[in-house]
This record gives sequence, structure tokens and C-alpha cells, in this order.
Amino acid sequence: MGSYSNGRIIFTATVIAVALAYVLMVINFFSGSMTASSPMLLTDPFLQLPTADSVRVVWFTEFEGRQHIVQYGDRLEQSISATTRKMSRLREDSKSRVGEQTEEGQIYSSPVDREIWRHEAEIDGLSPSVRVPYRVVSTQDDGQTVESNAYDLAPLPTSGTPLKILLTSDHQLMPMTPANLQKVKETVGTIDAIFLAGDLVNIPDRASEWFDDNRGRAFFPALQGYANAPLDDASGTTTVYQGSPLIQFAPLFPTIGNHEVMGRFSTEKTIGEQFGDPVPRAIAQKRYQEKALDINPDQDQHTEDVWIENNSFNTDTYEEMFTLPKNNVGHSRYYATTFGDVRLVSLFATNIWRRPSLNNDSRGRYREQDKDLTSPENWGFGQHIFEAIAPGSPQYEWLQAELTSPEFTQAPYKIVMLHHPPHSLGDNIVPAYTDPVQFIDSFPDGTVKAVRYEYPKSADYLIRDVIPLVEDAGTNLVFYGHSHLWNRFTSERGTHYLETSNVGNTYGAYWKDERRPIPIGYKEDYVALGDPNGLAPVIPTIDPVVDAEGNALPFVASNTLTVFSILDTETGTISSYRFDTENPDSPVIKFDEFSLN
Repeated sequence: MGSYSNGRIIFTATVIAVALAYVLMVINFFSGSMTASSPMLLTDPFLQLPTADSVRVVWFTEFEGRQHIVQYGDRLEQSISATTRKMSRLREDSKSRVGEQTEEGQIYSSPVDREIWRHEAEIDGLSPSVRVPYRVVSTQDDGQTVESNAYDLAPLPTSGTPLKILLTSDHQLMPMTPANLQKVKETVGTIDAIFLAGDLVNIPDRASEWFDDNRGRAFFPALQGYANAPLDDASGTTTVYQGSPLIQFAPLFPTIGNHEVMGRFSTEKTIGEQFGDPVPRAIAQKRYQEKALDINPDQDQHTEDVWIENNSFNTDTYEEMFTLPKNNVGHSRYYATTFGDVRLVSLFATNIWRRPSLNNDSRGRYREQDKDLTSPENWGFGQHIFEAIAPGSPQYEWLQAELTSPEFTQAPYKIVMLHHPPHSLGDNIVPAYTDPVQFIDSFPDGTVKAVRYEYPKSADYLIRDVIPLVEDAGTNLVFYGHSHLWNRFTSERGTHYLETSNVGNTYGAYWKDERRPIPIGYKEDYVALGDPNGLAPVIPTIDPVVDAEGNALPFVASNTLTVFSILDTETGTISSYRFDTENPDSPVIKFDEFSLN
């Protein structure tokens, strides 16, 4: 497997030789000609889990190596060793776009493990507001050494520190994502943190989507400034966007979206097929009990846990990829942290995305496909939820406690981040966020006629249970993604709702004439237009997009306009910007701004 990154080989020659070697390496990187024998970093370093006097530095390589260190200090005179671990589930397959594979199945006919190592070191003894230079150095077993460029890091900002925080979501290797992130840096300058509301990549176990997809839009390159993403403008001229070096300087705080969850594991199905094939944990547990004596005759708990996870769903790659604050349950799938004047609460609120189609070949939101009616092992079980958030669940009880904690109640800015939208003009807010209710219709002779799913609106866990809790706690902002558009809302109690996920592409907004694909004749009333949960969208305050008749639109849903939002804690405002990729010489436009105070 070839390695692709922007690290540079260290030579014990002159400074000129070092610079020349680096230039040649960059040229080779963008031409795709780097050989597997050249030692390279798979990513630049990035920052995680800042505390009052420390921060973690993380990077990846395709070699285990014999030493990995972070050098830091004004002259990079100090060093600390990193802890190394191998990623457990990263693979490539016939649909990967990596190395020489530019078409399906050129190299990989079935999933193949890809050996990737993660390195992490904690830099401590830091002082608030003091930025310290750093770089990482990795040494192969043969003694060849590779280092990153030098960047700078800092611990947690103290209360009162002016911050600019990027609010973004749904990158997913989409065509405009590198352009979007490049314009963030060009427009705003220094970013102090990134809040990313889920869907970082498309298929979380496909390694190249994180590191080196040969279409030039992988996750880390776009956020580190070495993407290679061409876009054609209105005249047919191609502009290549590189993203921006953001996470080398600013910590990343993500949340889990549906694209961070893998389904049932297989050594034969494509990684994409596995991603789209989760079943509820309860179904896997039931199937395990039916075959437990064959699967696990020694009744080993670890064996049972692994089987159930492999036969339901997992977030292993996401959890191995990032070091995030731990909750009192001991994991980071949902968490809370203070960053300057912001208290951020990140929820695990997402479900499997299923097609809304009612065709007889659709394993979708509302039905199973006809050919599987007598084969329950192939059922998808509708748009089932991955992590419970209803009252009585561990996540809900944790959230209740967090919202009454001094860290939350005393924070100047209180933000709740999740992936699933509570309010939206998009498609993915329908049906209600609740457990699917299964109906099995039968013919008079008892054979199965249809397997259908309904989603009672009255049982929407977010609207019925979570949002009242959040609003009662005085939350300033609920931030989310999932529907690939920009729109915002304000509740009667003053809580702002922002979906700013039109980063790389869109699936449209359902407003006035455009109707969502919803089932007709079902028991539930599925809303075709507007926000199904009753809020009116806010028209952008500065320069809204207009329709053909010149009417201001309360959304941005475009495959040529890309949008990002910035929280400025000094002014307490959130500003949203758009960039027209069809007119690359045009300026970035601030089209909306509102205050959290």
C-alpha cells in the first residue's frame, strides 16, 4: 500500500539539501509517484483533548516504527515519546479510490486489511494563551526518519479569551469540501477550534477516505491543507482546492453521525455493503442466544460481546481515531467539555439512513423489500436508532446531570451538538426520531404480505424529551447537520437552532413547492413541506440567496454554493458565509449573522 502525505525526509546534509528533498517530496505527492519504500507520515499531526495545561498531539503512519516523538519548545529543544497502537478495522476494498485503483476492483476484489498506526503524545506544562512550536518525528525500523513541518499548539483557553470556532458538518469527501475549508482560512484567518456535527467521511472503515483517497478529498488532507480537489467553474475552467491547515493548530471536537457507524462485519461484502447493513443490538442479542452454544460453548463474555458487535453495528474506528473527553460512564460517544467561554455538549443522536422509497425492491425507511419478506436475516428494521436517548437511558440521565452542572449553568455560551436535526427544511428530519414500529401484514393463508415501519410523531425522543430539557437549561445554541443544507430557527424561548451542513453538496430543501418523498396512506402524518416540528425558518439577516422571482430564501441548498459558520465568542455572534465555486474569483459573502446573547 503506497503512503501519501506531506511529511519530509530528514537528511544529515545541508539545509539546502533538506529544502530540495522536501520540494521533491511534495511534487511526488501530488503526482502520486511516491514509492512505498519512502518513509512518510500518513497525516500531519493534529490536536486533541486540550486541558488547562496540556494538549494531545496525534498522527498516523503506515509503519509501526521503532520511535515516534513530538519535539516542542521555542527551538523544538524538548521531546516526548508517543504511544503507538494499530488501528483495528481499517481496510480497503473494490470500491476504494486509493493508489493505482481509480476504477472499481482494479486492485482489490474483496476487503483487505490496511495496516495503519496511530501515535499520540501529551504535551503538558503549558501556560494559558501561550502558543508553543511543535513537530512530530517518526523513525522506521531501518532507521529512516520522517518529520512533519513545525506548527504551534496551546492548552485550553481561559474564560474571557476571544475565540473563533468553526461550525461545520457532513464533509463526506464531497466535491466542495476542500474549497469550503480553504475559504475558511482565507476569510477568517486563525481558527481556535472546530465543532464538527458528524458525518466526517462516508464509510468509516475504508482507510483511504480518511487519509489518501486519490480523488483528492479525503478527510485529513482537506483539514490539513494538502487536499488536491479539482472543481470546474461556470466557464469550464478547473480550479484545484487544497483545503486549509486547520487541525494542526486547533483542536477538533466531532460528534457521531450515521456515517461514523459501521454495520455487520464481513470479509466478503464490500465495506460499503457492510456499512449499510446494521441491525439493532437487540436483534443481534436474540440471534446470539439462539446459537450461543455453537458460537461460544465456553460462555466467554468477551466472545459474546465481539459476536454481538460484529453482527449489529460499531463505532470502533471513530473511537480509535479520536481522543475526546470521557463521560462518567467511561467512553466518549457522548461527552461535554469547556472551551474558553463555551460549554459544549456532544450527543450520540443518529440513526441508520434508509431510502424513503416504497418500491418493492427497497429495504427502506418504511418497508422491507419483497424478496426478503420470508428472510428476516436480511431485514433492515427501518431507520433504527443506534444509541438510546429516551428518558431512563444512560445517555438521557447523563444529559440531565450535565445540564444542571456548574460547568454548564455558569458558562457564558451553552451549546448542544448532535447530528440528527430537531428542526430542518431538509429530507432527513422525516420520519420522527423514534424507534420504528414494525407491522407485518399477512395473506389469509398466513404468508407474509408486507413488512412495514411507522414512526409515531408523538414519540419523537428529541422533540418530546431532549429539546425541552435543553431549552429549560438555557441552552443558547443547538447545532447539527445531516440534511446537507444551511437553515436556522429560533424557538419562542430564545434557543437558536443552526444546521450548517451545506459544505460539500446538498440534497435539497423542502420549502413551498418542493415536497419530501413521504408515504401516502400510512397511519402517521408525515410532513412534506417545511419544518415538521413547527418552527418557521429565519431569513438570513444580511444577504440571503433569492429564488428566480427575487424572493429571499431561508436556506442555502446548492451544489455550487458552499457554506461555513463561525462562532465569535468576543462578540457572541455566529456569522455564516457562502462561496460560489462556479465563480472562483468572486468574494466570500457573509450572508447571515445573529447573536447568542
